[in-house]
Amino acid sequence: MNRQVNTTLCFIAALLLAPTLAQAHHSAAMFNAAQDVELKGVVKTYKFENPHVNIVITVRDEKTGTNTDWYVEAASVRGLAMAGWRRSTLKPGDTVTVLAHPLRDGQPGANLVKATLADGTTLAANAGRNY
Repeated sequence: MNRQVNTTLCFIAALLLAPTLAQAHHSAAMFNAAQDVELKGVVKTYKFENPHVNIVITVRDEKTGTNTDWYVEAASVRGLAMAGWRRSTLKPGDTVTVLAHPLRDGQPGANLVKATLADGTTLAANAGRNY
């Protein structure tokens, strides 16, 4: 084959492969979508940044008296903003209740479904799903 045909075939292959790679980044396979966990705690950190908004919530186990930091991954800034979230929605020290899909491996991490703020406001994890 000549060089121009090889270059064209490589370009076409890259175009076909690009959406697959981009979609793989957004996989939620590590979260158990069939299970919900409710986390009531205090916001430790809230990063309203792309590619995913992140919240760390310190949850107290009433039985053992121990605290566990839960890492909660959410959608992009744009996705949450369309659902009513703002950079000022949460701050360290705020009380929040989060409904989320936990990590399959049992580690203290989860994918946000919705959050209920201290004032009772409930915000979904993406636009069109506010409760």
